[in-house]
Amino acid sequence: MLRALRTLAVATARFDPDTPTMGTVTTAFARTLVRAAGLELDADGQLLDGDLVVLRLPTASPQLPAEAYFELVDWVRIHHPDRVGLPFAYAAAVDIDNLGALGLAIKTAPTLRGSLQRVERYFRILTDTVAYRLHEDDEPSPFELLQPDDPNPVLDLRNECALCGFGRVFKEIVGPDLAYGAVTFRHAAPGDSQRYAAFFGCPVHFGADRNAIVIAGNMLDLPTRLGDPAVSRFLTEHLDAELGALAREPTIQRSLAEHLSRALSNGIPKAESVARAIGMSERTLYRRLSEAGLTYQDVLENTQKSLAESLLSQGGMTIAEVSFLTGFSEQSTFSRAFKRWVGQTPGAYRRGGAQPA
Repeated sequence: MLRALRTLAVATARFDPDTPTMGTVTTAFARTLVRAAGLELDADGQLLDGDLVVLRLPTASPQLPAEAYFELVDWVRIHHPDRVGLPFAYAAAVDIDNLGALGLAIKTAPTLRGSLQRVERYFRILTDTVAYRLHEDDEPSPFELLQPDDPNPVLDLRNECALCGFGRVFKEIVGPDLAYGAVTFRHAAPGDSQRYAAFFGCPVHFGADRNAIVIAGNMLDLPTRLGDPAVSRFLTEHLDAELGALAREPTIQRSLAEHLSRALSNGIPKAESVARAIGMSERTLYRRLSEAGLTYQDVLENTQKSLAESLLSQGGMTIAEVSFLTGFSEQSTFSRAFKRWVGQTPGAYRRGGAQPA
């Protein structure tokens, strides 16, 4: 029985990079959202609303832990006075030059099609929490933002900001001839949908089957204003090298989380033994976590939380068994920790379909 439970725990702990509790996000996205919301992010990672510190983020690295980024998105979502207008403000604040080589590659691709292909292929360099796909075989072609099926108001806002940002950037790099056929979002409209139609200059549909900007084939072949095949080739070679490095070197957070998810059913492992298991010294582990704005306890608790949520959502085992598989010797200790993480007891989480308390 215990062996079967351990096998199930390992299988359910293969974290999807699109899940907002894992991965990293370029800090440029966070700073764009902060500017759009009329806030300030100082050098110490303090989010300021006037003189008031309302949130603290790790900012020592060009990449933010995804959990910190989505915490920021959620705070802004809850407190911003114009939820519908926020994605438009985000789009206005986007500076494609802040996206490094990928931003330049998008601008210098000879056609819009080439720009979208670069987003599709290389966006993982900026974040592993979202991906894009251009459905070139369809006419018109959806440029789709891919996400998990799990409904989440934080993802809804992130998706609106992303598509509004791209909607403005594409028109900026192509010019006034570019027009969209439609824009679709999977979630319900958070307010007046006509404001979205006015922003994109086309029909906008909520409650659709995908998050996408729909673009006709003749629009995809429009030239970009700064299209330069030679520069574009040079930049894509650079991006290929960056992408290859990512494939060879998984993030320290993911490596650590994957090992922890396999080890937790034997209790909570010490950092020293985990470091040795993933091929580094304890000191190096702490240094790399610090560079990512994380601690060992951060990743441990995130792994326990994600694994517990997955096991509870699937059903088929008792709360005591879930407690065991996530490294707790006592069910009562697990229940207190889980309530601290998600605001609900494990039983309420399971009965309520993971709805917030």
